[in-house]
Amino acid sequence: MYNPAHFAEHQPELLHRLLHDHPLGLLVTHGPDGLDADHLPFAFDAAAEGGQGLLTAHVARANPVWQRVASGSPVLVVFRGQAGYISPNWYPSKHETHRQVPTWNYEAVHVHGTLRVRDDERFVRGLVARLTRQHEAAEPRPWKMGDAPADYIDSMLKAIVGIEVLVTRMEGKRKLSQNKEARDRDGAAQGAERVGNVGLAQAMREAARGR
Repeated sequence: MYNPAHFAEHQPELLHRLLHDHPLGLLVTHGPDGLDADHLPFAFDAAAEGGQGLLTAHVARANPVWQRVASGSPVLVVFRGQAGYISPNWYPSKHETHRQVPTWNYEAVHVHGTLRVRDDERFVRGLVARLTRQHEAAEPRPWKMGDAPADYIDSMLKAIVGIEVLVTRMEGKRKLSQNKEARDRDGAAQGAERVGNVGLAQAMREAARGR
């Protein structure tokens, strides 16, 4: 992706946080019929094999991606963090010079790696358990697989296939008004907050502080 130096993010801890906080990734593959993309929730393990980390997910058995794309094939997984429209009216300097235009601020991580298919029940069961614990953690009474009848869970697990993406590199971009003067950065963050995009405003303020 086009990634000017003032927007490029290289800190692994920030990239890993974006993957954890925004786990729905876009898996981009290239098979015999050309490019395809699947939207999948991923779990990320930074300490896994290879040193760059490991993404795990599952797809419906009816989804041809696990048969169409061979294990070991290069893939791209795209994650998007906070995002939103920025009006030029939010910049104090606009009202003096009128030399500002609309833009869109956003956070994104492109994860490059190799695909590995895991069509075995033990792996899939463990993966679903991990994803469930992660996403149910905030619930007052977290759901777990044991809450459902065993035969029902068994049938559901047979209907999915596990995949892994062994990460080879990550490319991060946080376009958060870092190229603007301080008063315009602050004005844009306040504007995002006023329209209800609190997450983007917080990310912009973190970026202004070098975080």
